[in-house]
Amino acid sequence: MEIERTGFQTQAEPHPTELVKGGSIDKEVSIQELRNAIPAYCFEPSLFWSTFYLIRDLLYSGILLGALHYLLQAQFVQTNPIAYYAVVNAYGFAQGVVWTGLWIIAHDCGHSSFSKSGVLNDIVGFTLHSSLLAPYFSWKSTHRRHHIYANHIDKDLNYVPPRRGEYAEKIGHAVELLEEVGQDSPLVLLVRILIQQIFGWNWYLLSHITCPPSAVPKQGLSAWRHSHFDPWGAVFRDSEKVAILLSDAGCLATLAALYQFYQQVGSFGTVFWVYVVPWMWLNHWIVMITYLHHTHPSVPKYTTESWTFLRGATATVDRDFGIIGTHFFHHISTDHVTHHIFSRMPHYYIPTASKAIIPLLGKHYHDRQKFRYEDLKTSFKECQWVEESPSQDIQFGLRGEGEVTDHSNEALWYRGGKSPAVEFKMRGSSIFWSTLKS
Repeated sequence: MEIERTGFQTQAEPHPTELVKGGSIDKEVSIQELRNAIPAYCFEPSLFWSTFYLIRDLLYSGILLGALHYLLQAQFVQTNPIAYYAVVNAYGFAQGVVWTGLWIIAHDCGHSSFSKSGVLNDIVGFTLHSSLLAPYFSWKSTHRRHHIYANHIDKDLNYVPPRRGEYAEKIGHAVELLEEVGQDSPLVLLVRILIQQIFGWNWYLLSHITCPPSAVPKQGLSAWRHSHFDPWGAVFRDSEKVAILLSDAGCLATLAALYQFYQQVGSFGTVFWVYVVPWMWLNHWIVMITYLHHTHPSVPKYTTESWTFLRGATATVDRDFGIIGTHFFHHISTDHVTHHIFSRMPHYYIPTASKAIIPLLGKHYHDRQKFRYEDLKTSFKECQWVEESPSQDIQFGLRGEGEVTDHSNEALWYRGGKSPAVEFKMRGSSIFWSTLKS
């Protein structure tokens, strides 16, 4: 796999002859064939269209702020608590959707798909992400590595599940009896989902809880040194510390601006409804998007021996979310497979590319799923840990019936079970300081 450097970001570009199995075991599709099936213009960012979508989303946000200000001046809203809370909650939800779109545009900047200028990409991405309290360069670094090693059981950084032994230890159950473990009750399931959706994004930034210890550059540091805000911590190389400090400064500047806003209006309630509630909705959508794309019973994970870029990139699920997914979320949920294969492709061209390559992927395209609470429940119940399954390998087309199994043609498949205790630190990291390994 070739690695192409674009300023601060290192972007993965698979080798053009790398193969992925198609609809049957005797059909193979290369990255070059997929690229050739897509119109050439889809790979070139258009500054006009990128700016258009940026301005459009900023206008949406401004209109919602203006509407909130106008409605809160109305006597009926001021004198009727029901009307007041209906207005502020409707604003919070709608603004959260719009800010998620702006967050996704900043994410595109991190992939160099906003424009051909690396400087402009970073200026726009840094400004947008900082204003939403997301550390731009820090997350750009870890997200890049997620794209390079997507669904690699040892090197991916996002939603990497434990294997049988580790899961058994987490729930305090015998390894050989995991098939007898039940699942969470509906109430426990609801509570676990709420915890993830409310706290998941910010706790991930602070502790890197979904990452295996083998995927960080500096191993052996304490759990408290795995933060996206720690320039000298386990997550980043020494060469990245200036960019991480800049990310921290951007978030601190936003906090300072919010404090000044509070000083001006003299009401924490105003700050809460204008900024905090939409920001919490944004965090919810980001967690739901990333979790549901990479966690589904039919999606495999791969070991070092079986992983390839294309296998990992296609082991994700597209999710339909109606007009919210296509219009406001810029196709990040509806065309996530294509985004993983060609992550530098602008979002407004991705639907065209998806139509061209999905027929070529065969079984490696995992169909379109929904984007609902029911789907969160399915993933929570049926995706707790992973193990080998020869029958699923054959059904998926990694090898044929009767073909000798070796580690290069087997995957790891999700298994269900009850949720372990709520995680507060990255797997395998100790609470206190331990010996640093380079």
